[in-house]
Amino acid sequence: MEPRGTAVTATVRRLGRLYATLRACDEGVLFFPVYTLLMADSGLSTVQLTSLLVIWSTVAFVLEVPSGAWADTYSRRRLLAFGALLRAVGFATWFLWPTYAGFAVGFVLWGVRSAISSGTKEALLYDELAAEGATDRYTALAGRAATVSMVSMLAASALAFPAYALGGYGLVAAGSVLACLGSVAAALAMPERPRVRRERSTGGRAYLRNLRAGLAEVRTDRRVWHAVLIAAAVPSLSALDEYGPLLVRDLGVATAGVPLVVAALIAAMALGSALAERWRATPPATGLTIAGAGVALAVGALAGGVAGLVPIAVCFGLLQLTRVLTEARLQHTMSGHTRATVLSVSGFGAQLGALAVYGCFGLGSLWLGIAPLAALFAVPIVLVGLAAVRWLPGDRAHRAAAEAT
Repeated sequence: MEPRGTAVTATVRRLGRLYATLRACDEGVLFFPVYTLLMADSGLSTVQLTSLLVIWSTVAFVLEVPSGAWADTYSRRRLLAFGALLRAVGFATWFLWPTYAGFAVGFVLWGVRSAISSGTKEALLYDELAAEGATDRYTALAGRAATVSMVSMLAASALAFPAYALGGYGLVAAGSVLACLGSVAAALAMPERPRVRRERSTGGRAYLRNLRAGLAEVRTDRRVWHAVLIAAAVPSLSALDEYGPLLVRDLGVATAGVPLVVAALIAAMALGSALAERWRATPPATGLTIAGAGVALAVGALAGGVAGLVPIAVCFGLLQLTRVLTEARLQHTMSGHTRATVLSVSGFGAQLGALAVYGCFGLGSLWLGIAPLAALFAVPIVLVGLAAVRWLPGDRAHRAAAEAT
């Protein structure tokens, strides 16, 4: 008979493979680098495109927390599969109905999928690991999956334009739909045993009960509240990577060379994710790592010239590393009874913070260049790092939460 430890290890490895596959399919979408081109080629103006992005963001934003309670009430793997299927239908709609209305339908479906998946896949992985007594493996598996997802994103970006040259937007759409169907298959292959789901009723009352319980845990447990704040703040500040190409060009890189440097920045982020399982994840170490990212950003932005690119890459890598670490710390801290709801609260905060970053960056650009403005954003990153040193729950909280789960 196979020893229990060996069986647990095999189950954990299978979980890790399926989760990484799910993340890879989620990010390996050929449409990502070219969908704005499809819309422009279909006659949409910049104003119309912007309005579509607003629709997309608004749908995801409004449904963020409610969808977390869905995932605490219904089957998480089925919700993930349903969300991926919605996005597949949306991508097909873009190609088959390339009008403003068709693109709007696709973005609405994508927004629903974004809300459904936010926090749901992480909660599913963590609770399955808890069922195996292997929550200590969460950081490692989440970090590896994040690395795989970024490599998949890079591969999709590299393949998108050859695919377009070979078969136009039709081939790009087909590849994107196939990636979504891969997500459906990976989600349905994830285990979700009854002892993980717990004996619970479903329906409207159960949904409202889970929603209230999740919000109450964030509001009344100071450890969870602090962990939510830090886990939301780090990805909020990571939204600066959207300005990466502009910053790279502002540092003196020719426009033709910007894509290559941006790919190197994404590679640095992938490396940061890969380091998560080996990094010392105590609150002081995590907080100082966040602060170190801020210092690296300031050094790189103020250095000027190509010499500043290395510190910028270090900043991006450290921020991605701490995204994994702070989300894992939140997972360990909460009770787990409404895990997806609590994670969705963190995701909601991250979206609010990202909007604030975009607004401040856009407003600041009226007076400052990209590089000095990026250097200024090092200040809130360092402050978040110092707050993390003080606020992130320690290992004792980890053990207490594990026992409660």
